[in-house]
Amino acid sequence: MKIYGIKNCDTMKKARKWLDDNGHAVDFIDYKKDGLSPELLNEFVQALGWEALVNKRGTTYRKLDDNVKDTMDEAAAIKVMLDNPSIIKRPLLVKGSEYLLGFKADIYQEFV
Repeated sequence: MKIYGIKNCDTMKKARKWLDDNGHAVDFIDYKKDGLSPELLNEFVQALGWEALVNKRGTTYRKLDDNVKDTMDEAAAIKVMLDNPSIIKRPLLVKGSEYLLGFKADIYQEFV
């Protein structure tokens, strides 16, 4: 399994701790440190949809120009996510061809 996100995110810390405490080894990929390729982002968009990936509650989204937010479509969202990976909802847990966005312990229990 792989988990994608940002190291200092509180939700990421909770998810990684839960996985560790429950004996699940995962590879952690930090968007800020390791980068995010267009190919990988396109894979996520195909699996989950760009709307699910864009975190509209975070400060990165709120700082976007209103025109960018009002006219966002898939192509614009992909560009914004590549330029600002902090805007991607996290964590993103990947197991084979299955994807789980966000963290809730009971859902992780079923997923892993």
